[in-house]
Amino acid sequence: MKFGYARVSTLAQDLDVQIQALQVEGCEVIYKEKFTGTKTDRPEFNKVLEALQEGDTLVVTKLDRFARSAVEGIQTVKALFASGVKVHILNMGLVENTPTGRLIFNILSSFAEFERDMIVERTQEGKALAKLRDDFREGRPRKHSKQQILHAIELLKSNTYKEVEEMTGIKKRTLINRKNELKAKQ
Repeated sequence: MKFGYARVSTLAQDLDVQIQALQVEGCEVIYKEKFTGTKTDRPEFNKVLEALQEGDTLVVTKLDRFARSAVEGIQTVKALFASGVKVHILNMGLVENTPTGRLIFNILSSFAEFERDMIVERTQEGKALAKLRDDFREGRPRKHSKQQILHAIELLKSNTYKEVEEMTGIKKRTLINRKNELKAKQ
């Protein structure tokens, strides 16, 4: 029997493409997991591992959906092979339970982990460089433009915070914060 496993790392991502590929491959049962991020706790993956029996095949679309690290992937494949379960990674092919097949899987797992690590490193480097810029702001973009804030602060000269909030829609706390930021820059 073919069992499929589909996983996405965030709630915003969609499982449909993976599920469709697993269905085309002939998976009779598909386990789906959302929002696992970098956590090792994957309840649906554990369920599929428990359901697999000798002669079954575990199918995943990509290596990074199967394991988060080379060590985890190698250990899982080793355990599955020991149970008589085949592993099919659609973008790689059937992982063979031979010395050469295991070697190729180990190498590809290591490269996948290396690629993930490089992405994280480049992201952190880019963020560190961006922080050096004066106009860098981490987090959510501001709701109001600088011109809107300056206009609201100008209105404060002849109106109360409550009146300015009603006129501009800019909350009192935001006005106070931006006013303090402008004072700090002077």
